[in-house]
Amino acid sequence: MSLILYLSVAVIAAAFLILVIYLSRTLNSMGKTLDSVSKTLENLEKQLDGVTSETTMLLHTTNDLASDIQQKTESLNSVVDAVKGVGDSVRKFNASLRSITNEVELKTEENKDKIAQVVQWSNIMLELKDKWQTKKEKKQAVDSLEQGYRRQKARARH
Repeated sequence: MSLILYLSVAVIAAAFLILVIYLSRTLNSMGKTLDSVSKTLENLEKQLDGVTSETTMLLHTTNDLASDIQQKTESLNSVVDAVKGVGDSVRKFNASLRSITNEVELKTEENKDKIAQVVQWSNIMLELKDKWQTKKEKKQAVDSLEQGYRRQKARARH
């Protein structure tokens, strides 16, 4: 019985040794796997840091662009308001001009006879002016001839 006991202890010791060897190999393999996972995680962390910094820069750029677009939109709004104001002014000016034109047409139609008389009197005045000017020029020509005649006479005496 003691032989069985020794054999049992030897089998248990051999099984324990085999178990320890397999556990050692498994733990060793697991250690290598964990080292590989650790390296992969380190690389992933570095890549995530790069992506995070690029994302941060992109976010800042996007914010700057949004701010710039907002400023330009506000500037454009003031330009649109100014153009609208100019359009309103032109519309009012056209309405005023139309009103004045209509009033002038109405007054012209009402005073058509008076205007015709003014035109006739103006023509008469222009004719009188022309006749008076012609008469004045003739008188100057006669005076000039008389002076020339007097000079010749005075030269002839000397």
